[in-house]
Amino acid sequence: MKRLLSKGLFLLTTCLSLTIYADSSRRIYEVWKNEQAPNQGGDWGIISAGGTPFDKNWEYNSYPIGNGYMGANIFGRVDTERVQLSDKTLHNKGIYGGGGTTGFAELFIDFNHGKVKNYRRSLNINEAIAHVSYEKDGVKYNREYFTSYPDNVMVIKLTSSQKGKLAFTVRHQIPYLGLSALSNKGDAEKSKNYFKGKNARTGQLSAQGNTLKLDGNIPMFNQNYAAEIKIIAQGGEVKAVDKSMVVANADSALILVALGTDYRLSDKLFTNPNHMKTDKSIDPKKVVAELVAKAEAKGYDALKATHLKDYQNLFKRVSVKLNSQKSELPSHLLLANYKKGQEDTYLEELMFQFGRYLLIASSREKTLPANLQGVWSQYHMTPWTGGYWHNINVQMNYWGVMNTNLAECFESYIEYFKAYVPKAKQHADAYVKKLNPSKLAKEGTGENGWIIGTSANAFNISGAGGGHSGPGTGGFTSKLLMEYYYFTQDKKFLEETGYPAMLSMSKFFSKALVPDGDLLLVKPSASPENKVRKKEQVEFIKNLPGHPGHVDKKGNYITIGCTFDQGFVWENHMDTLAGAKILSKQSPFLDQIKEEATKLDPIIIGTSGQIKEYREEEAYSDIGDPRHRHISHLCTLYPGTLINSNKPEWMKAAKKTLDLRGNKTTGWAMAHRMNCRARLKQGDEAHEAYKTFIKERTVPNLWTLHPPFQIDGNFGTMAGVAEMLIQSHEAYIEPLPALPKAWINGSYEGLVARGNFVFSAKWKEGKISYLTVTSRMGGVCRIKYTGIDGVTLKDSKDNIIKTTSNEQGHVAFSTRKGESYTFNIKSM
Repeated sequence: MKRLLSKGLFLLTTCLSLTIYADSSRRIYEVWKNEQAPNQGGDWGIISAGGTPFDKNWEYNSYPIGNGYMGANIFGRVDTERVQLSDKTLHNKGIYGGGGTTGFAELFIDFNHGKVKNYRRSLNINEAIAHVSYEKDGVKYNREYFTSYPDNVMVIKLTSSQKGKLAFTVRHQIPYLGLSALSNKGDAEKSKNYFKGKNARTGQLSAQGNTLKLDGNIPMFNQNYAAEIKIIAQGGEVKAVDKSMVVANADSALILVALGTDYRLSDKLFTNPNHMKTDKSIDPKKVVAELVAKAEAKGYDALKATHLKDYQNLFKRVSVKLNSQKSELPSHLLLANYKKGQEDTYLEELMFQFGRYLLIASSREKTLPANLQGVWSQYHMTPWTGGYWHNINVQMNYWGVMNTNLAECFESYIEYFKAYVPKAKQHADAYVKKLNPSKLAKEGTGENGWIIGTSANAFNISGAGGGHSGPGTGGFTSKLLMEYYYFTQDKKFLEETGYPAMLSMSKFFSKALVPDGDLLLVKPSASPENKVRKKEQVEFIKNLPGHPGHVDKKGNYITIGCTFDQGFVWENHMDTLAGAKILSKQSPFLDQIKEEATKLDPIIIGTSGQIKEYREEEAYSDIGDPRHRHISHLCTLYPGTLINSNKPEWMKAAKKTLDLRGNKTTGWAMAHRMNCRARLKQGDEAHEAYKTFIKERTVPNLWTLHPPFQIDGNFGTMAGVAEMLIQSHEAYIEPLPALPKAWINGSYEGLVARGNFVFSAKWKEGKISYLTVTSRMGGVCRIKYTGIDGVTLKDSKDNIIKTTSNEQGHVAFSTRKGESYTFNIKSM
């Protein structure tokens, strides 16, 4: 009950801040084009990051919609419309054998309209609704597509300007049932293996009355799945013909789509054997039938109203204007011009809001968290399994969830964490037993803590180590939980989930550390995915005193106490101590980790002026790839807090490291560089990384590529924009900490700082001209901005509020829950 009251209060203050910051000039953002998406289908001859078949038209041109449960990609065609459907709980064996997402179904609508006039397709991200419109033989046709989170259905509304002119055929397909699903491309004989064993699936289609159904099973996890598609026509007739649904002479039509599996999130998913993971008390056919029946009874108008209210409660919280005018160009041309050097900041603004749209569409409270492709996959075998990769990718998915005012979207990861943590405790038992048995507590008690390695999916998580990443992945993950508390101030969450998670992780780390002189170092240790390939580096390692590390058969460098691992032991230990202080906890173990934190020596500067990635390196790139995509040794700059302005020599070394690493890298890696530059207060350099990302890794539908498509790039740069506009990781809040010259004029509304303070600001010629703070939870607000200590502060009733300032000119003032405060900038 306390949690419900807390959440209700949070929503109430959210609504209050929305009212206060309502902007009548709020822009309408669209991804749009005056051309249909091509649809050549998948190419079995192309394997991309292990995924197959590759479908460039899906990746570059389709428009994604989703509600966290399901995803759909809209092609907007007038001959045969393709709606490709996904569900992130549906898994086959995957490319590594432990499970991976796979395409769910295909929906085709045959219009046979040929050549048309005034064609336009769009994705309105203010409403999360896709549209298609055109004229044919004097008749105007319109389509509307949305996926409702509250009702968990996809809704397609079809209309025509003249009565009786709507005619089409609806067909459904279970992809990858067998060789019949193959396109004419690629090597058909080679691809036969994709349909064997646990990568196979069974399935059947039916059409009866006005309803299409499909259901089947994938043997990897003995998983049942089903979908139901109901066609409701106004006027005309609907009839089933050979497993299709034919609509003739209709005035309008409504298509309702529901997907489901027998997946239910629980700890048993991760601890049970594969054949016992799914919940056979769930009948997906019954579930989807009930969803469709409820949606039909509710009706189109109510479905749309519910969808808009739910979605816009999240999306409308934030407005950003980055020295731009709204462009009238189709988004693909705006992008094409940008790549040619016409760097319109409106596209940068659009990309930011598109990232927020994608996060809402792929990560909602009662769904699984967003995976490597959000909630979308057309693949039989999804690249990198479409999983949750815990050495940066899943963390990057949620770096911007808090400061862009979408905290509810992180709740899916919290529930996922609660489900997998019993398995993570088993991994910790096994790790300590194998590598440091003298510190092993009784197995099964939880006293060895918990640990998660790099790979994870909806059914399995890996343990730490195994080559290319060290156990710092655990602290990298627990950091997300503490950030959720810092931003929401949800003390009940901290008491019940956040603090126990961090305390347990500290227990694990205390057993993973080994003495090394006066220090405590993680052993074994590895900096994620950086390999040793050059002969001179191998020789350098061989000649190191004491031979602290070695290169395994895959080229991974396994060592002791690399910066990534040491840094996240420090981060987690300090977050544990901070949580203990907030909750008034005391114990000998807390005293122990406080002492351990002083012996980690996590940041060392090398002879090139760089932050060392490995303790034993001297000059930059003595070990590892000098242009590697990962900058794991800078993760305690961002998203961590170890490297901060209190250590200017570390900040300088971080800048040098980024200069040496460069921006020629993969999509998500550019996003990380952007965020690190923002933390360093290098606005122009952060902006340069953002521009490079847009030019090199963004495709016409504004999805972004690793390559192939990975959603972490969209989310990472979204976080980067927010980080350039507001920071709050150093015990004070700094508006416009990394403002680039390109954004010299602008505004934002609704960005969130730690402490659950909602900020709105306007600036001109790089200087703030308006600043308002809404306090959602009360408490003391501390702000850093040059000259602000001389500015008058008033509340919403025009009362002058007393502030205090320190030697650095930071101001502090006490706030009341739900109250707003405005600085009188004219007095600056």
